[in-house]
Amino acid sequence: MGNPNTLKAKVVRHREIIMAGLGGLLLVVAFLSESWGNPALTAVLYSLTYAVGGYYKAKEGVLDLVHDRTLNVEILMIIAALGAASIGYWHEGAILIFIFSVSGALETYANQRSERDLSKLIQLAPDEANKLNDDDSVTQVRLDDLKIGDRVLVKNGERIPVDGVILSGHSSVDESTITGESLPVDKKEQDEVYNGTINGAGSLVVKVTKENKDSLFQKMIRLVEEAKENRPPSQQLIEKIEGPYVITVLVVVGIMLTLPLLFGLNFEETFYRAMVLLVVASPCAVVASIMPTLLSAISTGARKGVLMKGGTYLEQLSKMKAVAFDKTGTITKGQPIVTDFYVTSSVDRVDVLNQVVAIERQSNHPIAEAIVAYGEKQNVSNGLDVEWTEGLTGHGVKAVVQEEAWYIGNEQLVNEILSGEKLSEEMEERKSALQNEGKTIMFIVKGSEVIGVMAVKDEIRPEAKALIQSLNDRGIKTIMITGDHEQTARKISEEAGIKEWISQCLPEEKVHQVDDLRKQYGSVAMVGDGVNDAPAMAKADIGIAMGSGTDVAIETSDMVLMNSELQNINLSFNLSTRLNRIVKQNLVFSISVILLLIVANFSQNLTLPYGVIAHEGSTILVILNGLRMLKE
Repeated sequence: MGNPNTLKAKVVRHREIIMAGLGGLLLVVAFLSESWGNPALTAVLYSLTYAVGGYYKAKEGVLDLVHDRTLNVEILMIIAALGAASIGYWHEGAILIFIFSVSGALETYANQRSERDLSKLIQLAPDEANKLNDDDSVTQVRLDDLKIGDRVLVKNGERIPVDGVILSGHSSVDESTITGESLPVDKKEQDEVYNGTINGAGSLVVKVTKENKDSLFQKMIRLVEEAKENRPPSQQLIEKIEGPYVITVLVVVGIMLTLPLLFGLNFEETFYRAMVLLVVASPCAVVASIMPTLLSAISTGARKGVLMKGGTYLEQLSKMKAVAFDKTGTITKGQPIVTDFYVTSSVDRVDVLNQVVAIERQSNHPIAEAIVAYGEKQNVSNGLDVEWTEGLTGHGVKAVVQEEAWYIGNEQLVNEILSGEKLSEEMEERKSALQNEGKTIMFIVKGSEVIGVMAVKDEIRPEAKALIQSLNDRGIKTIMITGDHEQTARKISEEAGIKEWISQCLPEEKVHQVDDLRKQYGSVAMVGDGVNDAPAMAKADIGIAMGSGTDVAIETSDMVLMNSELQNINLSFNLSTRLNRIVKQNLVFSISVILLLIVANFSQNLTLPYGVIAHEGSTILVILNGLRMLKE
């Protein structure tokens, strides 16, 4: 036997379809009852058809009228059905109720089906974790009670409940809920794991690095909830005009009902035409043209690892005229390696490398990590004490080692230190040669003397070229914004296929550059991953964050690439283009059907049953058309 709770949940989820089906069954029995010659039974059966089939839609219309004081299409349907019954057209009114309830149930199902991939995220969130105490005993605690630094035991096959780092154990982890990738990822000590992912065949001990509310999975859930609540401008416009439109239809119907009194027309015929007008003029299909389509598109994006904070951004994405990219971690992998290290003849190479590595150990910047990794391969000494360091945002770092001032930074920093003096001819030649190779240059300064230079290079993401080519083919301008020197920026841009670049741009200047791009192109999206990208992403019309980026970037963005794969930007543009095309199809079709039916009604060539079938059929068709967005 099945689980009673599961069965109950299915009944609740599909209750509108069930009620619509019962209404249809009662309609058939009522129709048969007419041939049996039992008027009393027929009246009861038709009344039940109205009550059962029209319950949910009538309830929705009345609640909106009472609580929000707004008129909607449900009110029009209720009046039309009751009006038809009042002049003896019980059969036609019952057909109206049945088909209207079926289209309403289908719309509800479409919305549920579209939201299913989004809602699954919320259901997958773990509630508790196995906390390891100091004596290695295990206590089951709520996730909100865990603190940074706590240890958690994750058993074979369990969902990992926290964002953290593996302290011990080895396993394959299914990260499809985060990245959309179906293949498990091998994890070992010191690797990061994420809340909501599934541990494979091996137990893990994980150190908590983020509180539950700050975990990547919880952020995804918040994005999902925002997306489900957000209404795009087109939907907001339809909802805004729905009330006035319904009032207009009711006024026209009221005028029609006065015509028999003023001009001696047949009241029953005029009343019938008024009821048909209530049906065919109802904007059911127009109202259903957008949201099922939009939710289907958002659902498909989520399934592929693209989360949007609202339908507005997906609807507007294909209208972007330009896309600006950060370089490090976006166009490039964000994992630079040291390719060159040179010092002047006046200093000892090994000693300088020891000093530089000791300084860079104090930073978690990607370039600093690359320098440390390079030093470790060269077996540098770990015994040097750095008295203090100071990060110089956008320039480099300043430090004091053994009572001497050291600087490691870019050319702008060196120019400030040298106060206008030029680099030596040899250093200038090395700098130019390295920059022409597309490498990022970091000068080493001791006191006020430039004693060396290091070059790092970050590989371009394999998918970057394909994405840039696709955007260029769409006629979208691509721009790279970087703090690198002009020659390096040019080399990277040319390699990636980017047509325009902005070099030597400090973090605070990125905002102004994005603002200038908006003035130049009209609408701009910004793609980034770091703290320094967040203000520019907020300034852009649409901010797109890499899922591997900083918390600030993800919080600021309008869209998140959970698997950090750039080709998903192309997927998002395709979804946006298809979304707008299908919505336009739906709106043109639904409005055309309404106009055609109104003309047919006033020419007295349309009966109520045919009006109901044509009108509600168009509603069903636009919903089904919107569900095509569930396919890629």
